[in-house]
Amino acid sequence: MPLGELRPSPLVEQATARLREQITGGHWPVGTRLPGETTLAKELGVGRSTVREALRALAGAGLVRARQGAGVFVIATEPAEDWPTRLRRAAVNDVYEVRMALEVHAARLAARRRTDDDVAALRAALEGRRAASASDDDTAFVDADIAFHAAVVAAAHNPVLADLFTEFTPVLRTGLVDLLALTGLRAHGPNHADDAHEAILRAVADGDAEGAAEIVRKEVEDPFGSLGAG
Repeated sequence: MPLGELRPSPLVEQATARLREQITGGHWPVGTRLPGETTLAKELGVGRSTVREALRALAGAGLVRARQGAGVFVIATEPAEDWPTRLRRAAVNDVYEVRMALEVHAARLAARRRTDDDVAALRAALEGRRAASASDDDTAFVDADIAFHAAVVAAAHNPVLADLFTEFTPVLRTGLVDLLALTGLRAHGPNHADDAHEAILRAVADGDAEGAAEIVRKEVEDPFGSLGAG
């Protein structure tokens, strides 16, 4: 199957796409050694540097791997999904199970490590949640709710936990907004679970690590409580 010369435009992107088609279409199965850069460049009608960049892109997608002195080999026929993509496709229950571990431990660490600034940020976030509860806008309420929990995670002073929470946020936000719309829960209590959130703040501020962890655990464990927990 001839590769065919490329049209003028971003050549690296075109070369990457053309080579990807050969791999995902089965023309080059797993274990196949790709033609050399010179051969690929000639078939595609581009320079070797363009081919080299295209191969790097394919390696980044998990499709090929260079073996020193042997060449470039196909190692997969489907590109590897990055973490945000996998999260978007994950079941809500799976996300919540991981969220449980993350937020409970973050609350425990926050109670041990919080500073005065962290406590002030938590108070501001709680007030923001209360202000958002006065609106009929469920999305604004969920955003304010997530902001409170993000402040708890931030108070843990662990950048890896903070980054993980940031990655989870889009999936959590969508799930919580959808759940509110389905249940109409806020029609019966616009500021749902406010007491629990105040208790989280109090436990963190008092340095009660196990108390903070337990309150967050209960909030996340209960799907209806989690509407308030964000």
